[in-house]
Amino acid sequence: MKRLRILTWHVHGNYLYYLSQVPHELNVLYAPGGPPGYAGARGKLPWGANVREVHVDEVRGQRFDCVLFQARRHYVEDQYQLLSPTQRALPRIFLEHDPPQEHPTNTLHAVQDRNALLVHVTAFNALMWDSGITPARVIEHGVVVPPDVRYTGELARGLAVVNQLAKRGRRLGADVYARAAAAVPIDLVGMESQAAGGLGEIPNPELAAFMARYRFFFNPIRYTSLGLAVCEAMTLGLPIVGLATAELATVVRNGVEGFVATAPDALVEPMRALLADRDYAARLGAAARARALERFGIARFVADWTRAFRDACG
Repeated sequence: MKRLRILTWHVHGNYLYYLSQVPHELNVLYAPGGPPGYAGARGKLPWGANVREVHVDEVRGQRFDCVLFQARRHYVEDQYQLLSPTQRALPRIFLEHDPPQEHPTNTLHAVQDRNALLVHVTAFNALMWDSGITPARVIEHGVVVPPDVRYTGELARGLAVVNQLAKRGRRLGADVYARAAAAVPIDLVGMESQAAGGLGEIPNPELAAFMARYRFFFNPIRYTSLGLAVCEAMTLGLPIVGLATAELATVVRNGVEGFVATAPDALVEPMRALLADRDYAARLGAAARARALERFGIARFVADWTRAFRDACG
């Protein structure tokens, strides 16, 4: 397959970095000031040579082979403001990062086009969305962690990684986190995490080493996609504790890779057991790492996306 020139947006930085492992060129839109979706290839992620920025004022004059949308607004509004008619007629893929935010089961996806491809990041998301007439498939996450960073678990504390938890409230489990942190020691990091009593944001290149010191990873989220931080923590070797909702219920087996339950209080004793026995936590973490390498390996992720681009672009 020839090397494609793909136009896309910067919606989730870590996901975009993992996506850039495909053998194609990613052209990422940039606008001055970096408003949402238009941050380009900036920040501290180690972007490769196949990732380049395209200024919004220059995009119409450039040639692409495919357009990869990653947010509803970019599909229903921005493409008509920025792209030429020829560019809008290109093969197009919509990468849906989340389950529906309106009605959880009866929401018709904004992309209704038999000639497009809708990619969901978890089977749970695909189940909840009504994809309508648009061909859809699931491509599960693929992650990479630094080869020299592995679980140590010397801190007898749990760690939660959630951005803007106080602002995003119940859906992301602000109340679940607060209740759990009152029962066992759990730190919170992420964007604006100080508002929920957290430690602040940890730069992406430093997050793996930061996580590896904690005894377990806690996921308080009720309803969203499987977080990349969960996959990364598993790959490092952290046992996972969280709500048995959305895709996480298919990832963690109780007493094997960690513990999940729909009753948050039922997780307190398993967390205390992990805090009390570092060797026990390490055994569950080793199982979590083995499962992550099997399910969230970057080679499988790249192969799935390479196939999707091939199918979309012919």
